[in-house]
Amino acid sequence: MNDLLQLKGRFQHNKARQPGPVELPAWGQVPSEKLRSLSDDLSTTLAYWERTSAPFNPLVSAYYSRVVPKTSRIRRLLGGSKSASDFIVGAKFAGDEYDPRHVITYCVDLQIIKDTIELLNKCADVVDKDFDGCVYPETLKRVNAEGLKTSMVGLTKTAFAQCMRDACFVERFGVESAPENISGETVVTLYDTGYDSVIEFMHDLGFSIEPDRILGNAVRLYPEEYRRLVDRYPSLVSMAVVDINEMEPEDYPVEQTEVAKIPAPGSEPIIGVIDTPFYDGVYFSEWVESHDEFLLEALKGTGDNIEMRDRMHGTSVTSLVVDGPHINPSLDDGCGRFRVRHFGVAKAGRFSSFSVMRSVDAIVRENRDIKVWNISLGSMLPVGRNFISPEAAILDDLQSEFDDIVFVVAGTNQDADGNPEKIGAPADSINSIVVNATGFDGKIASYSRKGPVLSFFKKPDVCCVGGELHKGVHVCTPAGESWRPGTSYAAPWIARKMAYLMQIMDLPREVAKALIIDSAAGWTFDDNPYTGYGRVPEHIESILGSANDEIRFVLTGISDEYETYNYNIPVPINKGGYPYVARATLCYFPYCDRRQGVDYTSTEMDLHFGRINNKGKIQPLNKNPQGEQGSLLYESDARRLYRKWDNVKHIGEELKSNARSRTTYETGMWGLKIRTTERGDEKMGRGLKFGVIVTLKEINGVNRIDQFIQQCSLRGWLVTRIDVQSRVDIFNAAEVDIDFGD
Repeated sequence: MNDLLQLKGRFQHNKARQPGPVELPAWGQVPSEKLRSLSDDLSTTLAYWERTSAPFNPLVSAYYSRVVPKTSRIRRLLGGSKSASDFIVGAKFAGDEYDPRHVITYCVDLQIIKDTIELLNKCADVVDKDFDGCVYPETLKRVNAEGLKTSMVGLTKTAFAQCMRDACFVERFGVESAPENISGETVVTLYDTGYDSVIEFMHDLGFSIEPDRILGNAVRLYPEEYRRLVDRYPSLVSMAVVDINEMEPEDYPVEQTEVAKIPAPGSEPIIGVIDTPFYDGVYFSEWVESHDEFLLEALKGTGDNIEMRDRMHGTSVTSLVVDGPHINPSLDDGCGRFRVRHFGVAKAGRFSSFSVMRSVDAIVRENRDIKVWNISLGSMLPVGRNFISPEAAILDDLQSEFDDIVFVVAGTNQDADGNPEKIGAPADSINSIVVNATGFDGKIASYSRKGPVLSFFKKPDVCCVGGELHKGVHVCTPAGESWRPGTSYAAPWIARKMAYLMQIMDLPREVAKALIIDSAAGWTFDDNPYTGYGRVPEHIESILGSANDEIRFVLTGISDEYETYNYNIPVPINKGGYPYVARATLCYFPYCDRRQGVDYTSTEMDLHFGRINNKGKIQPLNKNPQGEQGSLLYESDARRLYRKWDNVKHIGEELKSNARSRTTYETGMWGLKIRTTERGDEKMGRGLKFGVIVTLKEINGVNRIDQFIQQCSLRGWLVTRIDVQSRVDIFNAAEVDIDFGD
């Protein structure tokens, strides 16, 4: 087996090309009737907000004709003296899943609406007078070159061109209504209308809200409060979900036997487990530091107490994190044992997800020494189509704020009747590693739920053994040993691997996550809503190593400009060709904004990897044309074909028995380029770390790793073999306590 290689070198950076004059797409046309129709829509919207007399700026939704990229969103309309993008407060999809269309909501003042109405009417008059009632692409090119024939006060050729382009993509304007009525306590996210404090804003609306009912930009409302809010300000509610979640009821048949014996803990890494409480009477309790204070605080004044049944689930999950391979020898992952800091935050059965996530936020901030967190709690309710759950958003925010932590989340289970089919919160967390379950035979478990998230993001990420209904995973409970199936018992196996990669192998989380996903996907590029990128190999050596005919290496970097690239990767040549098939996996952890709805991730990293042709350009493995001059690609196709806006990219060539050598070019080099784009102007992706795993498989079975290392060294790369035993020895030596005496 070949070692995984780590290549360190210098990446180059390029700024983005400056855009040219505003033009219409080849298919575009803007009749004056459409301009007047948009003006009428805004006049109706203006009248609505003038009648409402709301203590906040109006909310106006633009209904687009398709899923649109940033460059096709309106800029001049609803923009005033700025770009309309500065006023975006939410986005969702209308239409069915096969024909989604953007609905983007803007928060603007009344004067901007009035100015936009005036601009649309002026443009309509010009179109009728000078262009026979309709503007085409050629028409707009002439305007850009020659200017407008008719002179109107306040109407420049630039304003006219921008108005035409905006009107080409937007179908109508209107006001969105509140989500359908929800029973029970509700977690509500309000559109950001410029308020500094949610509590003060709710007070201005006539509501008295205590601080413990606020989490980020979400507020928990009682049923009568929610009804009163939507009756008075129906357009103010961006998202609303039921607060009370319910864990799947579990029946724990147990045997009253001693499960196992275990030595005393040493300097093993610590994994954080957030679950139901832990029972300290089990055989491995010395390995666990247990905390119930968050749950006890939540139970104050309720008359409720922590009972033994409440400790079953959390104890079972932690038994796998600590000692899974010992009590399940057939699932030995080679990672050893781990210590656990266990936080009980919920009772078995029904619980407030709002209270749980407030606890999670505080726990992570107070325990910064923990790098990997396991969460095997999940909702029985399916996630929404147009927004990320508040629970998942908290996890994403934490992973964006702290660049050295990762959450491993169970993919949630169906109930006994096979419902619901869609995964539940917080398994819709984009930055987390979401894990589904298989049986011991490798087939997806019958109780698994499926993705995607927001109609597009691939969740779950991976799957591994969680057992089947007839044969579960061996766990330890407060009452004895048991065999339990569930995604709850699949997630700990991935948490263990992530902790091993990050804390023992000392790899960045971006690389560790990429290794997990790359090893699961292999040479498969299917889009399976149940398995994600595939089943993760059981043993850590299969993740850290590669076959003797493979060259597998790691690249890490930071995105500082639009393009980050290196065209200096010397792949060995044989008989005038490249005898390989190749694949690459990219992972990064973007800033996310739940208030943006379906446009949740702020940063897109577009991966290009392949041979450098005679023109000095990369020939991408997946023929990706994004960012190239002259390329035309609809946003929906970019998402479907190239995973645009997803924070994981897995690209490559299928491994076929009749694979042939690739043509070499004069450069004799391969290259990697990452193009970084932003949804907004804040440049949240600047300084964002990424990790890439590249695998080259020699089609003739020849081991060329030594040749590759030699050529990389000659090209200025610092090449390091990631030798597992050496890194284990370094970790153990670093953790030894040295007594220097008095």
